Amino acid sequence: MAKVVRFHELGGPEVLRIEDIDVGEPGPGEVRLRVQAIGLNRAEALFRAGHYLEAAKLPARLGYEAAGIVDAIGPDVADLAVGDAVAVVPAFSLNAYGMYGDVVLAPAHAVVRTPDRVTPVEAAAVWMQYLTAYGALVDIAGLGSGDFVIIPAASSSVGLAAIQIARMVGATAIATTRSGRKADALREAGAQHVIATERDDLAAEVKKITGGAGARVVFDPVAGPFVETLAEACAPGGVFFIYGLLSMRPTPFPTLAALGKGLALRGYTLFEIVSDPDRFARGRAFVLDGLAKGALKPIIARTFPLEQIVEAHRYMEAGEQFGKIVVTVEG
Repeated sequence: MAKVVRFHELGGPEVLRIEDIDVGEPGPGEVRLRVQAIGLNRAEALFRAGHYLEAAKLPARLGYEAAGIVDAIGPDVADLAVGDAVAVVPAFSLNAYGMYGDVVLAPAHAVVRTPDRVTPVEAAAVWMQYLTAYGALVDIAGLGSGDFVIIPAASSSVGLAAIQIARMVGATAIATTRSGRKADALREAGAQHVIATERDDLAAEVKKITGGAGARVVFDPVAGPFVETLAEACAPGGVFFIYGLLSMRPTPFPTLAALGKGLALRGYTLFEIVSDPDRFARGRAFVLDGLAKGALKPIIARTFPLEQIVEAHRYMEAGEQFGKIVVTVEG
């Protein structure tokens, strides 16, 4: 029997339960993994609470990312083998699969071999953050040398990934954070500029940094009223991504800035990339290349054992972490 995390009702972290379940043999196009580490994502907290893009079918499993060892393969799986060290990419519905457990089934198309010298904890922290940032910044916006990108909530795992990717392609990362407490850490993580939004005038600071031009790209997981201020800091013809709703407040459309500057404001999720095989393949290649070069390296905020999954979710929802939260699983 496997130890699997499920919830039987919507709510806070306290609804999570570790249960003994027979996960069975992998079916066509599936593999079974002995899990070593699990990456936590805010999307999972939204799913658990009933605020996500899809509604949970109870009792529900949870978890988009895991790293481990393949211990069985199903029919029609040709490019993976028992014993492979792998990581799982968020490329499936949480109502179909869940990675919170010591043994799990995963769709083979969402499983990637882990490069040498990448630990299980690091491997569990790779794919959500780097593919999310890559898809918006590189695949869609074509971020490159000479560009400026504003990265709100930059101390999150995806924010830190965006900083690293901006540096990797030659762009300038402007990180924002509420207070100045994390400013030094953000600079150490690669941000060329840090703006504390509770203290600084963001639009004025961005204009100084960019020589009055504004930033061509905004990559925002917060949404809410601050969208209007971020729009003021955009360059004409800028691209403004909203990929999350940390604010949980109504988000106004910045009509004057959008009209005056010809801004493109768009919603975005990782699934835009992973649902397209060609774009998914290019994204995997980009991330693996960055890992091999050392340009991309996950920053781990804290680890918890699987038995403390409730505490891990509480820590995630407190929002004070710098980097990725990872849950470890004893083999």
